[in-house]
Amino acid sequence: MSQTAKKDKGFSAAERAAMKERAKEMKAQASKAEAESAVLEKIAEMPEPDRAMATRLHEIIKANAPSLSPKTWYGMPAYANAEGKIVCFFQSAQKFGTRYATLGFNDTANLDHGALWPVAYALKEMTAAEEARISELVKQAVS
Repeated sequence: MSQTAKKDKGFSAAERAAMKERAKEMKAQASKAEAESAVLEKIAEMPEPDRAMATRLHEIIKANAPSLSPKTWYGMPAYANAEGKIVCFFQSAQKFGTRYATLGFNDTANLDHGALWPVAYALKEMTAAEEARISELVKQAVS
């Protein structure tokens, strides 16, 4: 058996857990208040410093893109447009054991610039500079 075949055991435990979260989310027909409550609950479960970053990100998105609705997506805080499509999301570093959290944007975000543009950002801390840049990105994403 090759090394690759030995290592390829399918999805990791974290990936399976995320898929189960997503299946549960799809079954739930939550109201907007229930959906936001679920997002805040997921944020509260995060270890620091991701909890503080996710909390601040939630505030920034609500202030700069009030048309987006908070909801969980694969067990992560996410923000959807009026059609229910995810525009942006936050992934805790601990979710998949990475060294930084991720602020990501899906294809519904209006971030197109030329033939190449970033759709995911590594996030290690929230300073005024990061908050300002995120505010700009979120406003552009919903423009």
